Amino acid sequence: MAMEITQILLAAQSPDGNVRTAAEESLKQFQEQNLPIFLLSLSVELSNDEKAPESRRLAGIILKNSLDAKDSARKELLIQHWVAIDGTLRSQIKDLLLRTLGSSVHEARHTSSQVIAKIASIEIPRKEWPELIGCLLSNMTQQEKPASLKQATLETLGYVCEEISSQDLEQDQVNSVLTAVVQGMTLANHPGDVRLAATKALYNALGFAQTNFENEMERNYIMKVVCETAVSKEAEIRQAAFECLVSISTIYYDKLEPYMQTLFNLTANAVKGDEEPVALQAIEFWSSICDEEIEVQEEDEDSEGATHSHFIEKALPLLVPMLLEMLLKQEEDQDQDDSIWNLSMAGGTCLGLVAKTVGDAIVPLVMPFVEANILKTDWRSREAATFAFGSILEGPSVEVLSPLVNGGLGFLLTAMKDGNSHVKDTTAWTLGRIFEILHSPASGYSVITDTNLAGVVQVLLESVKDTPNVAEKACGAIYYLAQGYEEAGSSSSVLSPHLPNIIAALVFAAERTDGNDSRLRASAYETLNEVVRCSNLSEASPIIAHLLPVIMKKLEQTMEIQIVSSDDREKQGDLQALLCGVLQVIIQKLSASDDTKHMILQAADQMMLLFLKVFACRSSTVHEEAMLAIGALAYATGEEFAKYMSEFYRYLEMGLQNFEEYQVCAISVGVVGDICRALDAKVLPYCDGIMTHLLKDLSNTLLHRSVKPPIFSCFGDIALAINEQFEKYLPYAMPMLQGAAELCARLDAHDEEMVDYGNQLRCGIFEAYSGILQGFKNSKADLMMPFASHLLQFIEAVFEDKQRDEAVTKAAVAVMGDLADTLGPNMKILFKDCTFHMEFLGECFESDDEQLKETASWTQGMIGRILVS
Repeated sequence: MAMEITQILLAAQSPDGNVRTAAEESLKQFQEQNLPIFLLSLSVELSNDEKAPESRRLAGIILKNSLDAKDSARKELLIQHWVAIDGTLRSQIKDLLLRTLGSSVHEARHTSSQVIAKIASIEIPRKEWPELIGCLLSNMTQQEKPASLKQATLETLGYVCEEISSQDLEQDQVNSVLTAVVQGMTLANHPGDVRLAATKALYNALGFAQTNFENEMERNYIMKVVCETAVSKEAEIRQAAFECLVSISTIYYDKLEPYMQTLFNLTANAVKGDEEPVALQAIEFWSSICDEEIEVQEEDEDSEGATHSHFIEKALPLLVPMLLEMLLKQEEDQDQDDSIWNLSMAGGTCLGLVAKTVGDAIVPLVMPFVEANILKTDWRSREAATFAFGSILEGPSVEVLSPLVNGGLGFLLTAMKDGNSHVKDTTAWTLGRIFEILHSPASGYSVITDTNLAGVVQVLLESVKDTPNVAEKACGAIYYLAQGYEEAGSSSSVLSPHLPNIIAALVFAAERTDGNDSRLRASAYETLNEVVRCSNLSEASPIIAHLLPVIMKKLEQTMEIQIVSSDDREKQGDLQALLCGVLQVIIQKLSASDDTKHMILQAADQMMLLFLKVFACRSSTVHEEAMLAIGALAYATGEEFAKYMSEFYRYLEMGLQNFEEYQVCAISVGVVGDICRALDAKVLPYCDGIMTHLLKDLSNTLLHRSVKPPIFSCFGDIALAINEQFEKYLPYAMPMLQGAAELCARLDAHDEEMVDYGNQLRCGIFEAYSGILQGFKNSKADLMMPFASHLLQFIEAVFEDKQRDEAVTKAAVAVMGDLADTLGPNMKILFKDCTFHMEFLGECFESDDEQLKETASWTQGMIGRILVS
């Protein structure tokens, strides 16, 4: 098979489908039967300059995919496969890859550098390829080596730095890498592609340079080289140098003071006179400085340690005019495409961040620009003035903004009839920002009054009929207008008379076919959801009740869409998702009050039938939004939901088994919880199946870890619903819970993502224990006695972890109370031996969270009761 690899790789790219399928099958068999020789054959193919570029390219792709995957469980499996290969054979593969860096074919060099980095990401943390860095550096130090090898070597160094952690290299290796990279950037006799590869490699290596940036001489040298590279004659190299400066501004913000004047001049020259990709990075530098200073300001409230150099404040008089100038660099079609990123968009985004950073100080610098341009005949001036005004609304105080907004609101409403679509688009966006930030009747301040509301609604409803992009932004403005009334109590009534027109306009907008603009449809339905959610139920219920059959009919009509392509199937799915989303919100709204709940109960049969039809449209996957809507319906209908279970159960099973689309799996787990709360003991006939799937999911190494905490929580829901009947699942559930508790102790406390995951996992575990304890309380409490000691130890470990969040604290304290409540005097000795609970409860009583204090007080009472018994 190894002899024929070239032919198979070429056949796998054949235009003939049969030839291609046969070749792919052969490759798969070879890989499964003898992975080490398969990978060696691919590396031989990639390294051989006499082979066809096509076969080498595919060899490289397969090699890379044999070492890495997006899915974390699959990636772990591939790593295990690689590590299991004999060391001598691995060395052969690595030598071939290193040799390929000297290939005359650029694509082979490029692929090889990526594969080397993937292997490095596995082996360097295990201290298994210590010679790699030295080997790469020797390519750089030998003068006679060709430029193409140096370019490939620098690219490899960059990829390796991207793949591994800064802890994986010794400081002398870091120094050598930085020296090689910086030399690659500076040597004038190096061709452009070598200097570009060096600059990109520096970008990836910056995170390793902590020690070097602490040393003033080394830091000065690195900064000097980056600044000089930022004025190279090649635009691509200048862009890469500015990307390095953006990264430096994030990682080494506290070291920038001596260089800021130079950096301001460099960025200003690039913004005003360089090519757009370079200028965009120069603006990004200032956005990044804003991000750092905003973060420092937020941290300042909690700690003293953070450095705040006030770079934005100092640069304000020069920085703001430069950004305002960029707002006039619009593109003719930028309002048609949200993905467009140009100087105008970058300038406005940065201006918004500057406003968040300096607050009131930005207003006097921007308002003269707004006033000077807002009435000009040139559309660019009017649009830029409106964009500038909308950009600075978050940051300055209400006191400073309110006279400006009150004075300008009428003007903006008039501008919604401007002759230019760009101006209307930006004006609608600005109105949305005003309503989002300055319309909060609940807090006592709103730019919207009883007097101007009718005029505002009228203008927005007119604009919903405008071009799709303007209509979409007008929907956004209505969204925030409605949201402002969410917690406004009786003052939300002022919107009620306008609801029929608003809802009719949004339904109409969602049905528009001009421009086939799915973004407008999504925006219209999302806004409709918010309008329903935030409406005053006692006044809006007849309107919402009228909307319900309208949306149900639309959902029914989606079943009749002719499906001739996967594109049609996708469009049908998207529309069904939006409509199920609206139904979910209507169900939640109307079932929130006893006065209106009957409206849901009357339509429940028909709705459930529709949701089941939505599932039937998709042969293999379950629709997330339909699943969420069913969860809401179960909650609304309570025990009545039992009549739908036999039909619905197979789709629930499909959802629970769908570990590839893990969001669907997670939502299905959540719906099990809703059903348990709705049905109580009536869920029992389905519990064997459900528990089997949940336990399988927990054991499945390919399932995304985020689904596991909700599964544990779901154990608690099931136990609460079926009480002592949960006994038969204990032998399976408890080892899973104990294993997960032990895993929490092993998670990396330095990895923010893992800390978050640990908190979610612990909440899930505690919710499971709480449900099981409460479920057994009245008849089989003793069943939990063997697990009490382990649970208490777990709670103590959580107490000692200061990185836990408030939700974990609450769940831990609650489960401690459940232990005492359910097991009573049996817990006396354990609580006497574990005195940490007193300190834990004391900590809770000092919290500002009233709910936590209440839980702690209840728990204290439960423990106190058994200690005195």
